[in-house]
Amino acid sequence: MARKDQTPNTLHKGLKNRHVQMIALGGAIGTGLFYGSASSIGLAGPAISLAYLVGGLMIFLIMRALGELSVDSPNSGSISYYAQQNMGDYFGFISGWNYWFNYIAISMAELTVVGIYVQYWFPDIPTWLTAFGFLVLITCINLLSVKLYGEFEFYFAIIKVAAIIGMIILGLLIIFTGIGNDGVPTGISNLFDEGGFMPNGLTGVVLALVLVMFSFGGVELIGITAGEVETPKKTIPKAINQVVYRILIFYVGALLVIMAIFPWNEVDGNSSPFVQIFDSVGIPAAAGILNVVVLTAAVSAYNSSLYSNGRMLHSLARQGSAPKFLQKVDKRTGAPVPAILVSSGAAAITVILNFLFPEKVFSYLMSIATASIVINWTMIMISQIRFRKRIGREAEKKLTFKLPFYPISNYLVMLFLAAIVVIMAYIPDYRLALVILPIWIVILSIGYIVKRK
Repeated sequence: MARKDQTPNTLHKGLKNRHVQMIALGGAIGTGLFYGSASSIGLAGPAISLAYLVGGLMIFLIMRALGELSVDSPNSGSISYYAQQNMGDYFGFISGWNYWFNYIAISMAELTVVGIYVQYWFPDIPTWLTAFGFLVLITCINLLSVKLYGEFEFYFAIIKVAAIIGMIILGLLIIFTGIGNDGVPTGISNLFDEGGFMPNGLTGVVLALVLVMFSFGGVELIGITAGEVETPKKTIPKAINQVVYRILIFYVGALLVIMAIFPWNEVDGNSSPFVQIFDSVGIPAAAGILNVVVLTAAVSAYNSSLYSNGRMLHSLARQGSAPKFLQKVDKRTGAPVPAILVSSGAAAITVILNFLFPEKVFSYLMSIATASIVINWTMIMISQIRFRKRIGREAEKKLTFKLPFYPISNYLVMLFLAAIVVIMAYIPDYRLALVILPIWIVILSIGYIVKRK
């Protein structure tokens, strides 16, 4: 029997403020920080912190734009729903399917690094086998009630946040007291000794922005949760305002600490930089614990990705942009079961990719995810502009949660995102995405034409 307050095929409102806070925070603290940061450190050195500050400012503006839309009209379709409402059916169709595609790429990237982390303890286990095991496990979790999903993600995120704080504290002790380094304080000279704070110049920082923006992918999950939050008008603004500065502290603070302990040019990228560094300073217990944490982080990020993909497919089906069976919701759990299973099946392609291309698959998936998420963020900024024009000046005055410096903020962010796409052309592993994405948009456009007919 469906609950009395639910109608058929309607998602249940089972997420509380603490769930949304941690889901948003946990969604952005994952592979980008714990594994992908090795590549960005290699490009920018210690100056990677500057790239995170610039990227964080852009993310803050994107999230405020999304927050304005979510508070006014909470909907689990998020980007797709707002694009359809404010830009038309075509853009709603494109943005919804692109969002789904983006999180499939992110899901596959997360499953890939799960295998890499497990190899820290069991080097003989192939990454494809580990990816398959965790895919099945997380799919089962998502098929349970949304409240239970929220609880899983809440504690996953707590583990990540507590670990980063603990790592920063331990790192500061190594820097200033020498604990774990034979009592010799490392100081902060590593931030300046190996070629200076900006060893590869401004070019390195600019190139690293691409990888930085991948790291921030996931914060927009707040918009997806809006349709299942008990008090969205109170919860969403609080979550957005708090999450962004917390992420900056965790990213910038954590990376500055590890680069002060360990020369930036010796980070090899074969494992998480966090694990490698604590291994190198003679604290294997800390390295092992951190490897548990980074494994949890990857599983958590995949958990969030599958959650958002299931909700997006469900929303697309309700809009008439996806097969009708995908809008079915389990009456008992409130989970969109068919949409979750289809999304999980698509992510399972990563098992094959890890079997065929174990060395390169993560870089390629990261590039595709970055390119597609740029489209998502651009859609948010354009939707917010159209939203303001659609509601008129009188209604605009009544908005309780506004994007600051509108419309200058919108154009600044879109110019920045366009620059990210151009920069991607200068990074060999990212050029593949610049070929795949236009083809994907053409396929979606054909799909939209077929749908209309």
